[in-house]
Amino acid sequence: MLLCLLVFQQFSSEIEASSKVDYSQDVIYQIVTDRFYDGDPTNNPPGELYSPDASNLHKYLGGDWQGIIEKIENGYLTDLGVTALWISQPVENVYAVHPEGYTSYHGYWAKDYKKTNPFYGDLADFQQLVEVAHENGMKIIIDFTPNHSSPALETDPNYVENGAIYDNGTLLGNYSNDDQGLFHHNGGTDFSSLEDGIYRNLYDLADYNLQNETIDQYLKESIKHWLDLGIDGIRVDAVKHMSRGWQETLVNHIYTHQPVFTFGEWFLGKGEIDPKNHDFANESGMSLLDFRYGQALRSVLKDEDATWTDFHEMIEHTSASYDEVNDQVTFIDNHDMSRFTSSTTSKTDTEMALAVLLTSRGVPTIYYGTEQYLTGEGDPENRKPMPGFDQNTKAYQLISKLSALRQANPALGFGNTTERWINQDVYIYERKFGDHVVVTAVNSGDTAYNISNMQTALPSGNYDDVLAGLLNGNSITVNQDQQVNSFELVPNEVAVWQYTAESNGPSIGHVGPMVGQQGNDITITGEGFGSSNGNVFFGNETAEVKSWSDSEIVVTIPALAAGKYAVTVETSSQVSSNNYEGFEILTNQLVPVRFVVDNAETDYGTSIYLVGNTQELGNWDVDKAIGPFFNQVMYQYPSWYYDIGVPAGQEIEFKFIKKDSQGNVTWESGTNRTYSTPTTGTDTIQFNWRN
Repeated sequence: MLLCLLVFQQFSSEIEASSKVDYSQDVIYQIVTDRFYDGDPTNNPPGELYSPDASNLHKYLGGDWQGIIEKIENGYLTDLGVTALWISQPVENVYAVHPEGYTSYHGYWAKDYKKTNPFYGDLADFQQLVEVAHENGMKIIIDFTPNHSSPALETDPNYVENGAIYDNGTLLGNYSNDDQGLFHHNGGTDFSSLEDGIYRNLYDLADYNLQNETIDQYLKESIKHWLDLGIDGIRVDAVKHMSRGWQETLVNHIYTHQPVFTFGEWFLGKGEIDPKNHDFANESGMSLLDFRYGQALRSVLKDEDATWTDFHEMIEHTSASYDEVNDQVTFIDNHDMSRFTSSTTSKTDTEMALAVLLTSRGVPTIYYGTEQYLTGEGDPENRKPMPGFDQNTKAYQLISKLSALRQANPALGFGNTTERWINQDVYIYERKFGDHVVVTAVNSGDTAYNISNMQTALPSGNYDDVLAGLLNGNSITVNQDQQVNSFELVPNEVAVWQYTAESNGPSIGHVGPMVGQQGNDITITGEGFGSSNGNVFFGNETAEVKSWSDSEIVVTIPALAAGKYAVTVETSSQVSSNNYEGFEILTNQLVPVRFVVDNAETDYGTSIYLVGNTQELGNWDVDKAIGPFFNQVMYQYPSWYYDIGVPAGQEIEFKFIKKDSQGNVTWESGTNRTYSTPTTGTDTIQFNWRN
């Protein structure tokens, strides 16, 4: 056990910023910039935009990038152990006050994506934030809103700032006089369907027409601007409300220019399970905020209307539903939901939830102030300013200890989850990668339980609680047949036991991004790769090695036909790793094209799809056809449409098909349709259905 403790201490004291695409062992700390800390009062807003005493939470309160820098440099964030900071969208926002008294303190009402929000700081301040974060082993993630600009009304050009959008100071256009078609003008969504949410406004926010070439180019240039400033990740707002096809081209643009971890917001309500959510995470190229995880954990420990058996059922189902379940971003609360801690939720409940969050699969995210037990029901109460920076709270200490464990033991980042003991009050689960093991035990009930006959992958020996009794945890003993000697788990106890092993060969824990075309760089992380270059295979084809270390390899995607491949590492001594399945090689860089088919009449329950001769169009496999097409908003039945990311500069072949609810397929007649895709920009093509 002494070796394990030494390894743990070594890793936890030498945390460095790691790969920009692999967040498996990271802990994200989400900051609403304006609400964190005012490090530079000289950039506070004037007049009615600002509430100096924080009495009006709809106004700016003064938090800025300098405040975040100070809390890195004085040790608050570094001692907390978080390794990535997710900050509010940094771009210039509107200055007008909404008729209902709201301001753009949150950063979501963009005005100019190539300028900074002056109330957060100037460009030099942002660059300093990135530099200081990197010097202290932290990554910077920015929010990004490609769905909309700001509040607008078509009938009132004086409403807020009319949704106006600027390109580094030059007006591109506004909402009520939109002669360039930069925005959708279909009214507000009632959330009745996926289509309705994509092509209508969210509330009163001016919705971008992402098929407009000017908007498409502007948003992609803008994200490139921030990538060039050194950011390490992107959280994409409202992904449920934009076409997947356009978003695939955005992600492709990011990964081709400067690959960083990219995850989106697809909101799910309590108990909601949406196959489209899983499909988006598996096919779009980006991960998602794991609302199902968050809602399930809140149901057990906050609302107390679910049990640990329900929670583990979610763990198993999502493991099967997400291709890359360890890349989904987990949380217990955020800026769009009530705070976990409340008048009916004890601090102990919050501490137990944090312990589970930080030892579960996925990339854990701490919402600022949770470590201070900040409360608040809805917006803006859930975005109150930090009440203080006490480093002695139990929650703060808990996060610090478990953040270090995530860095030290790869089982938490890369491992699979196995349930070891469970009932309505108790959940004991094990994470394992190679010979690395972490076991977490939680009892949220009012009864003490005697835990017996529990198997584990921990080697025989005695194991102390990693939390050192912070949540009443005790030590356990594992005997020679890897069974844990009986022990008692008392009410409100959480214990974590871990074993960190020497590597016994090459093991891939993560590949990212999991999609790209020939020439893109891919990062492979894991252990046991050795210090000398070996080989990396995509299928049977070797890839060019850019860099190689015992735990991280960067390679270039080789020239292979588009399709899905297993990635394998072979060490210099010709020992092979596990196969990491499902890496997708694209035909080429992607561009967004809208496909429209008219006069396609169908029976109830039958929809239109498209299938073609490229990887992106399903390779003529009707089970991978693109759709179902829409037919209500931009075009109406019997016209159907869908926005698709297609390979640029290619002669493609395709056909429209009809597919009923049973999966029966009817092909349109005639020869394959052909189309030369654009090399850049966007396009719309329109056809008549052929009976």
